[in-house]
Amino acid sequence: MSAKVPLQLARPVRPLALAACVVLATAGLAACGSSSSSSASSSASALQGTARQQACLQVSDVLADGPDADADSVGYAQAQVLPLQRLKLSDSAVQQAVKQLDSAYQAFSTAGVSAAPADAIAVTKAQDAVNALCPGAAS
Repeated sequence: MSAKVPLQLARPVRPLALAACVVLATAGLAACGSSSSSSASSSASALQGTARQQACLQVSDVLADGPDADADSVGYAQAQVLPLQRLKLSDSAVQQAVKQLDSAYQAFSTAGVSAAPADAIAVTKAQDAVNALCPGAAS
């Protein structure tokens, strides 16, 4: 009688063999391919995302930090002014929208509790402009 290998033990070997083949094939293709830097740079940019995606991530990170906007809108606006001014974004449209948001927050926080409705409207418009480029960043 010959010993039979249970099917459960034989199955895990196939995915490992497949993974090894994929790695070898990828390495082989890379060795045969062009050594141009454009291939490397396109891979790097795909990993890093677009300039807009990076800018939106930076804006979201800044605006997520600070007091609760619903609980203290003036304090939130004050807390965002300096971090927004310090942002250096590679996407010019996002940079412009952030600059407008920073100016609106600055005017709103300077007016304080006596802020005119026009200041609040300017903040809302600036937030909408940022959100149009970076959905949810200024929400």
